[in-house]
Amino acid sequence: MKNLHLEPLGSGMEIFVTDSYHFSTDTILLADFSKPKGAKRCVDLGSGCGTIPLLWLKGEPDISVCAVEIQQNACELLQKSVERNHLEEKLTVLCADLKELKGKLPFGAFDLAACNPPYKPCGTGLRNPEEKLSTARHETDCTLDDVCEAASNLLQFGGKFCLCQRPERLADAMESMRRFDLEPKRLRMVQQRKSKAPKLFLIEGRRGGKRGFLDVLPTLFIEDENGNFSEEMMTIYGDYKSAE
Repeated sequence: MKNLHLEPLGSGMEIFVTDSYHFSTDTILLADFSKPKGAKRCVDLGSGCGTIPLLWLKGEPDISVCAVEIQQNACELLQKSVERNHLEEKLTVLCADLKELKGKLPFGAFDLAACNPPYKPCGTGLRNPEEKLSTARHETDCTLDDVCEAASNLLQFGGKFCLCQRPERLADAMESMRRFDLEPKRLRMVQQRKSKAPKLFLIEGRRGGKRGFLDVLPTLFIEDENGNFSEEMMTIYGDYKSAE
């Protein structure tokens, strides 16, 4: 694996990353937005190198998490992080297609599901010639419908599903969530700074939730007026940045 190295996640947690498998600000924001408060069984769909499960466990060490990832190399990398952090009893890595989870994971058994999915539909934008990066960025292996269907199958009634996506796909995401009985209940836009348009949204749906009553949260600004991390971003990101 090219440029294999450890990155600190704070509170003593570390993660193995490479040039092909790493994490971004979007991943950190989704992990924070989907904090598993009150949850016991959690699943991360398309987990990559496993940043979200590791951050969940950093904040809530008593939960159990399954990380689902289709790429074998990413699964092997995540397993190294599991062993590095002695999380063998807390974090299970499942190398599988999220469209084919029947019989591999118990349906209707999870309290929380999350996914940082490919942002671009097939046929849009330039495809990355490296298969691993193309899978992460384009819907080559799964669509929004595939992700929402998998989450709906896995969640118990009332379970939460959290997703991040680009603003231009907000209507697609909400339509897909409702199609699979995941009623949108919480929405937050993310902007780089006040002068920029939103670059991301974070959304939470409730399995079997009553229609309507979407809670639109205040916009999250990544930078302040001086171009530094905003106070809220320092709260979310500061522990990782300081590696404490």
